[in-house]
Amino acid sequence: MFIVIAGILAVVGALTGAYYFAMRPVVLKIAVGPPNSDDLKVVQALTQAFSQSHASVRLRPVPTEGAAQSAQALAAGKVDLAIVRGDLEVPKNAQAVATLRKNVAVLWVPPGGKGKGRKGAKITKISQLAGHKVGIIGRTPANANLLKVILHQYGVDASKVEIVQVPITEAAEAVRNQRADVYLAAGPINSKITADAIAAATKDGGTPTFLAIDSAEAIAQNHPEYESTEIPAGAFGGSPDRPEDEVKTISFNHHIVARKGLSDSTVSAFTHQLFSVRQQLLSEFPLAAKIETPDTDKDAAIPAHPGAAAFINGEEKTFLDRYSDYIWWSLMALSAMGSAGAWFAGYLKRDERTINTSLRDRLLEMITIARKCDSTEELDQLQAEADEILRNTLTCFEDGAIEHAALTAFNIALEQFHNAVADRKLILMSMPANLQRTGAQLRAAGT
Repeated sequence: MFIVIAGILAVVGALTGAYYFAMRPVVLKIAVGPPNSDDLKVVQALTQAFSQSHASVRLRPVPTEGAAQSAQALAAGKVDLAIVRGDLEVPKNAQAVATLRKNVAVLWVPPGGKGKGRKGAKITKISQLAGHKVGIIGRTPANANLLKVILHQYGVDASKVEIVQVPITEAAEAVRNQRADVYLAAGPINSKITADAIAAATKDGGTPTFLAIDSAEAIAQNHPEYESTEIPAGAFGGSPDRPEDEVKTISFNHHIVARKGLSDSTVSAFTHQLFSVRQQLLSEFPLAAKIETPDTDKDAAIPAHPGAAAFINGEEKTFLDRYSDYIWWSLMALSAMGSAGAWFAGYLKRDERTINTSLRDRLLEMITIARKCDSTEELDQLQAEADEILRNTLTCFEDGAIEHAALTAFNIALEQFHNAVADRKLILMSMPANLQRTGAQLRAAGT
């Protein structure tokens, strides 16, 4: 019994421990950068929202210098999640969880001044950029690579274009001071950084010229990380609208990716939380509205994580779905331990059962002896022996050595013994004493 109880407690403890470890919050480290960027602000807002809602998955931001460094941290296994830029090299162990935002490339020529070009001709096409200076908003090398991809598509030698990269914090001032002929910004359509830079270019009046990337489809065909898109009229405000008409351009995404080995259930729970709190953040952080589901097609540029795909396709597994096999095997183990415990307990009681069986056989023999007794003294001795057998039998029953059916059989035998003793005493009491002695002597002589 002690062994069975110990086994039950062990199984219950194991199930309790498994439930605790399955339900405790999982903390995921997410690499994001650069510091003070909108991406970092979004992640910080998500971290706070998950904590306040006591979600099962929590975030721990790991600031980096940029998307490239975040990708390296994921590739090295230092973090669980990362914000990466789709047009940079994506780690082989990265799988998409969500699209954080879509960025568009914006090329514009400031009105007046250097905007007319060093050779006097106003710049209206990308093919005219040779021999001019292009100012890139942001210090990341990825934007310079983006410009080179565009120039290559139009047959412009990148070595003949002077590239000047300016920090985001100095973008408006650089544009205002006309440090370049043309400017390139890459960010969301509603990016305040891009809008402020364009506004700075038109502070003294005039309308900037937006350069369309008419070969956007061709670029997307040759570079799957890019897509063809359009900047809607009036996207950057102003009067007249900036731009006045739709402008064709290319776009790329910033993704939230997870390392390949991360648990499907954890990623599924994170994805569920991500899209659940997105609406809550819109009022105080509009950029959260840009979070979208990833491409779950098998030929996607970044394959979707199975956990994220399960959430998107409505195939999430519940607690019972994930752990039903463990629960079933635990119950089977508990049943096996109970059976083994019962067998072991019976094995320990085998000697006691054997003795009780011999005592019952002895009681049956005593019924025959009682019917032939010639004196009440002998019957009294048999009665005393039967009392002792009864005591031993009850002790065996209390110890579990015999079952209720065996006790019932013993009661029948004991009742027959009492009847035999009572019948024999009536017979002896009706016989004269001398006949009792004679019968006893004859039986003694025959023996």
